Amino acid sequence: MGLKYLWDTNAVVHYLQKNLPDPQQKLMSSIINRYQPALSVITEIELLCWKTATETDTAIISNFISDSMVYQLTESIKWKTIEIRKKYRLKLPDAIIAASALANKHILISNNVADFNKIYQLRVIDPFKLSK
Repeated sequence: MGLKYLWDTNAVVHYLQKNLPDPQQKLMSSIINRYQPALSVITEIELLCWKTATETDTAIISNFISDSMVYQLTESIKWKTIEIRKKYRLKLPDAIIAASALANKHILISNNVADFNKIYQLRVIDPFKLSK
């Protein structure tokens, strides 16, 4: 099982809560069956700080995180984040997530496409618009 996709926080939440339309939910499941999910440390933190999460939600999130590759803030991610912040003026968490995807050559899964589309090198797919 390889690594290809970095999941943004919103994509994880929508997937785990089954908020996606059925065809997109199935496509996201097929992605997980083929590729280990990858997360930025920022996504891990945001998921674990989710204020309205029930005990069941927290258990499901913790399992998802433990099954994922979590990228820490390495030197290459740090410098890529700085470059992105300066050039595109993204919020720091979004810049770290984008830098994590770029530094590891992953496609970002996020429904926050408007902010990330500014970064021409970053490939972003919206889980709500995913199709075969």
